[in-house]
Amino acid sequence: MVAVNISLISALGFASLVSAHGYLASILVNGVSYPGWAPFSDPYVTPEPVRYDRKIADNGPVTDFTSKNITCNNGGNIPAKGIIPIKAGDKVKFVWDQWGSSHSGPVMTYLAKCTPNCASFKGDSGNVWVKIDQMAYDTTKTPPWGSDYLAKIGATWTVTIPPTIAPGEYLIRHEILGLHVAGTRFGAQFYPSCTQLSISGTGTANPTGIALPGAYNPDDTNGVLVELWRVNAGQVTYVAPGGAVWSGAVPGVN
Repeated sequence: MVAVNISLISALGFASLVSAHGYLASILVNGVSYPGWAPFSDPYVTPEPVRYDRKIADNGPVTDFTSKNITCNNGGNIPAKGIIPIKAGDKVKFVWDQWGSSHSGPVMTYLAKCTPNCASFKGDSGNVWVKIDQMAYDTTKTPPWGSDYLAKIGATWTVTIPPTIAPGEYLIRHEILGLHVAGTRFGAQFYPSCTQLSISGTGTANPTGIALPGAYNPDDTNGVLVELWRVNAGQVTYVAPGGAVWSGAVPGVN
């Protein structure tokens, strides 16, 4: 029997107060919807439900993005109970509970191979995060910011698992960066999520990536310490943090 604590009522009330933010609600793979961790209800459910992304504390940002919280958000980076089977070359659709278009910034997705498996892997050290998808500021799109475009298409984002990636267990780290108050140091708002995948296929690629924490510098005036209005006005060129998308990745499908 599933029991719901009465504290859930007050938690849901709090959720309405921070509705400008968002979190990953579900992950869609090959027609199957896999639920993500629901921070305002799942902590109050017994037994704990099976979820496929790692726990998050709430729907707010990681405020200290030089800490280990930047790896998989403010939930302790605890391995999820579930893992999603997928083939290299398949698509993953991330479904957010919502997203406010005022939180403009890039959308970025990374893969990290779980060594030896996702039950013990945290990904909070070493150059393990490989960027496989990104939309930063693209003036050929309307709207040009990745997060605003995500909001426009229903708070969803689709990426392709690189067809040449080696099989194994992986974390796929999907993230929105809000730049609306990024003109001050540590004002940039990162909203990462880590979903567990079991990738099958015949690929052999094991690319090197970047470290998280490590790659996001609070003094990066190209991608992190940025005045949003200056980018919008064409006064500066925006370059998203985390380096370039891996050459073996499949171009964005959104």
